[in-house]
Amino acid sequence: MEHLLNKRVLNIEISGIRKFSNMVSGVEDMISLTIGQPDFQTPPHVKQAGIAAIEQDFTTYTHNAGYLELRNAANNFVKHKYNLEYDPEKEVIVTVGASEAIDVSLRTILAEGSEVILPGPIYPGYEPIIRMTGGVPVHVDTRDSQFKLTAEKIEPYLTDKTRCIILPYPSNPTGVSLTEHDLKDIAKLLKGKDIFVIADEIYSELVYENKHYSIATDLRDQTIIINGLSKSHSMTGWRIGFLFAPENISKHILKVHQYNVSCVSSISQMAALEALTNGYNDAEPMRIEYVKRRDFVCERLTKMGLEYVKPDGAFYFFVKIPEKYQMPSFDFAVDLAHTNKVAVVPGSAFSKFGEGYFRLSYACSMEKLSEGLNRLENYLKN
Repeated sequence: MEHLLNKRVLNIEISGIRKFSNMVSGVEDMISLTIGQPDFQTPPHVKQAGIAAIEQDFTTYTHNAGYLELRNAANNFVKHKYNLEYDPEKEVIVTVGASEAIDVSLRTILAEGSEVILPGPIYPGYEPIIRMTGGVPVHVDTRDSQFKLTAEKIEPYLTDKTRCIILPYPSNPTGVSLTEHDLKDIAKLLKGKDIFVIADEIYSELVYENKHYSIATDLRDQTIIINGLSKSHSMTGWRIGFLFAPENISKHILKVHQYNVSCVSSISQMAALEALTNGYNDAEPMRIEYVKRRDFVCERLTKMGLEYVKPDGAFYFFVKIPEKYQMPSFDFAVDLAHTNKVAVVPGSAFSKFGEGYFRLSYACSMEKLSEGLNRLENYLKN
């Protein structure tokens, strides 16, 4: 019966990140620097709020867009953090993680043949959804611009079929961000055009040298912002995302969301309310620790003679594989894992423009990180 299935689904592959992580999981003594999941625990007060929600019988359906109190809190959060403001009743949707927000946004705005411009390399969660809608992903090579999708890079790819630009910054897999100047230039290029911007800002609380700036500040009417609590509050399993968009866009996205999931877990929503109110700055201790780890990894990679762009957000390094290794990035990662028991993600998982690199996640303890880097160094020497 497989031949009867949707061909667009049949042609989609499992994420290269998951494929490789699954391959090395369970291997004895393996140091895994693969999955982008914070190694911190969900803050205790947030967990207690979830427990209280169960005990107080917050166990029924909520409004499709989420509890209004939570939507208010989400608006207040982005208002005070990033100088953005949305109507909680009409312009904020609570989603099942940022992943569902990406899905319902793309399914709402794309039609058959719509082109979507994305930076390459890029997280693999966008392209399959674009293709399932009948859209066409258009990757722009950012390897010579420090992995930044700038206005100068975007302009040559604009056509009458361009429907959307995806700006996933801070970036997975590179850890780089766009500056306020970069984003203002993009806004100037796109303003007034029939083009949406999806700004995936899930790592907005994990920005190191500069304060996070959103393109919605300058291009609100065309922008859909995606955010959530997975990275900022170490709540990956709670599956809480947020979508912010003007009413004339969000009211249609809400329809897709409604028929997709009805609503987000009521328990998770109550925990999220606690996270956004009493846990307003919960990300700060994690951010400080990530900076220490980043600087440690910078020092180690530099001593190994490896090339990389210093990340200024998220918790990843995208490292160039030395030219002497005449093998695809997937084979390099397999060989590294097999011989030295340290796992990194092959760059090919992040589009063809990731080939020749590997992603290293520093969302793990310093002890584990140090041992993993020792093993990497031994591999390069031997």
